[in-house]
Amino acid sequence: MMPLPIAPLSDPRYYLANFRAALDWVVARYDDLLRDEERDFLARFAALPEAAQALLVRLVMRRGEHFRTSRLEYAEIGDTDAALAPLIASGLVAADPAFGVEELCRQLRLAELRQALAEALAEAGLGRATKGELTTRLPALMPAPRRYSAWWPQAPDRLVRLTAMATCERLRLMFFGNLRQDWSEFVLTELGHQRFETVPFGAESRAFRYPEELDAYLALHALGERLAAGEAVSDLADALSESLPPPAANPWLAARRRRLALRLGREAERQGEVALALDLYAQGGEDEALVRRLRLLERLGEHRRALDLARPCLDAPASEAQRQALTRLVPRLEKRLGLMVTPSSPEPAPEQLTLTLPASSGVERAVAEHLATPEAPVRYVENGLLTGLFGLLCWEAIFAPLPGAFFHPFQSGPADLYRPDFVSRRRARFDACLARLDSGDYRQAIRVTWAAKHGLASPFVAWELLDRELLELALASLPPAHLRACFERLLADLKANRAGLPDLIQCFPGRGDYRLIEVKGPGDRLQDNQRRWLAFFQERGIPAAVCRVRWA
Repeated sequence: MMPLPIAPLSDPRYYLANFRAALDWVVARYDDLLRDEERDFLARFAALPEAAQALLVRLVMRRGEHFRTSRLEYAEIGDTDAALAPLIASGLVAADPAFGVEELCRQLRLAELRQALAEALAEAGLGRATKGELTTRLPALMPAPRRYSAWWPQAPDRLVRLTAMATCERLRLMFFGNLRQDWSEFVLTELGHQRFETVPFGAESRAFRYPEELDAYLALHALGERLAAGEAVSDLADALSESLPPPAANPWLAARRRRLALRLGREAERQGEVALALDLYAQGGEDEALVRRLRLLERLGEHRRALDLARPCLDAPASEAQRQALTRLVPRLEKRLGLMVTPSSPEPAPEQLTLTLPASSGVERAVAEHLATPEAPVRYVENGLLTGLFGLLCWEAIFAPLPGAFFHPFQSGPADLYRPDFVSRRRARFDACLARLDSGDYRQAIRVTWAAKHGLASPFVAWELLDRELLELALASLPPAHLRACFERLLADLKANRAGLPDLIQCFPGRGDYRLIEVKGPGDRLQDNQRRWLAFFQERGIPAAVCRVRWA
């Protein structure tokens, strides 16, 4: 496939050129998935005059579907009414649509609301109400939708609605493979604010294989937005069960559904709907959702039920985090039931430092300044150093052009990064990268990648943190055996293990040594993921300490 052209910002209608390029890209890859609605939109869009096309794209890139014409003034488009006329004639935009008072409150300023609804507000005693009060109270007083011209007959402008937004959202999903990214990616890239690795991919490189997968993604996204808007969790749970059965044929969509079920379960638990929460947690997978389900059963006093669910999982935990949670939970349940308590290994105690320092707004900075010497500098690294070195050494494996990994040019990393088969699909590539730690040429490989890829978006490399000085300090101080051990642990669970790493590193480049330091200020305690990393460091002989700070 040809590279995607990005229009220069010197073109007054650069956004239109980019939108056209994206549509061509979608048609080239998803022709077999296009429904009649998308084909109809593409035909009608292509038949529009250029000014009308430009205005449509402007509307697509804005928030919402309703727009006042007084807010649609674009110098490169010219006469707004002239550009709107073909859009209205084609049905892509509706003139003077009916809508509820909630939308009216979004469209009008407070003074305009008081003018448009003067009589109704006076009758309701809301003449001096704030806009927030009007937004809250008017829906109950004025529930019926009306046209803009009926809401405000004396309005100085018109209001239109973009009817093609749902179709354009579906096309955007096909292009990006997600709804987190939008058309501004073109502009940010052209401005140089973001740069991406160039990965070769062909027509077969796409996020979706069947129209039903697009439908499922959009439905899950809509339920998530309804949850964020505060809709009743019971209604959302019903919608999840009735209209969205688990898509077993598509593992990553099934994972999205499990994550949504987990979110719904947390909300149901917060609202005290425990039976619903338990049902949703049962749909949320075998890791975090299971632990939450067990803890809720424990709080409800259903200790036997919880123990029967927990014991098999303790024998074969889904993750280190689950193992950690179950080793605490199972003995509690056994004790409550009067059973023999399963012995657990004591958690290894890391080296402890205690400092009394002058009060400071930044505890990590205070510790770094106190411990640093010219021969042993201290840098704040937290989750950026070991993950950054991993990202540099394994760049080729991470950005390997495998099917289903890359399907548009604005990806900071592979789409399957956190899927269960991410590492197994690339195991030989990762092994080849890690072999450089054994052969001794890893330092040069990391330096070459740092120079060649500097500034390119990466899921692991934070360029603003991993500067040249820190890179050289780390390469001079961290033994390759320690790097290999940490990188293998990262690969065991990339999503969970990329967090929880210590705040600071103190390097002793003169003797090729270092120590990692987790800083805890007054009242702070170690998080579970930090405890897991510290236990791993102690097991592997990696120097790490916990520094507890008291203010003088």
